[in-house]
Amino acid sequence: MKQLLSLVSIAKEKVFMPVQADIKELLAAGAHFGHKTSRWHPKMAPYIHSKRDGAHIINLEKTVEALDLALPEITKLAAKGKKILFVGTKKQLKDTVKEVAESVDMPYVTVRWVGGMLTNVETVTKQIRKLKDLERRMASGELEKRYSKLEVQRYQEEIDTLNERYGGIKDMSEQPVAVIVTDMLQDKNAIKEAKTLNIPVFAICDTNTDPSEVDYPIPANDDAIKSVKLILDYFAAAIKDGKAKIAK
Repeated sequence: MKQLLSLVSIAKEKVFMPVQADIKELLAAGAHFGHKTSRWHPKMAPYIHSKRDGAHIINLEKTVEALDLALPEITKLAAKGKKILFVGTKKQLKDTVKEVAESVDMPYVTVRWVGGMLTNVETVTKQIRKLKDLERRMASGELEKRYSKLEVQRYQEEIDTLNERYGGIKDMSEQPVAVIVTDMLQDKNAIKEAKTLNIPVFAICDTNTDPSEVDYPIPANDDAIKSVKLILDYFAAAIKDGKAKIAK
């Protein structure tokens, strides 16, 4: 019996082991490729391994260390049952960000960061309420019964526009407990608003960014889809781990 209980205990420990980053996976994903040396930010110096062909090479050992600090925190936050916001509006990455966020039922912004998404809750809530109302009326057939085809088409266009701006956060009923950003320069306004509200920011930091701007900088290539996808998958696994703890 004692042996059985011991095995059960070990099994539970395995379920809740912290998500581990793999340096070989990061290397294969090209996470080590930085920008041209002429575009670097001096504060990234501690995370740079070397130079190659006029570009900086990121020290992936530092990347693993950063993830080892960040992922347990994400797990703790997810275990509170709160929302973690994914932000990635770079064109080539938006589908990846959306896919990963939806896989863990978390809100996301992938098209454009609308000013005030976090700091101007009243205005954003009003727009989301409008979107949901239009969707409800469209689904019920109310708009089709009351208006001409042209007018219904215009309502649909309005729904599409609102969904493009707010679709990823329309079910985010309260302030997120963390923000995950895939490109610090592209989405600097998201970082700024999160900092204003003291929301911790976890961000991929390429060699042309200032890592001191965020709470948990993850030094890595922020342009390559494979690199970003791998790091987001680590975050998603950490979130799933946190959700599993809620279930227990």
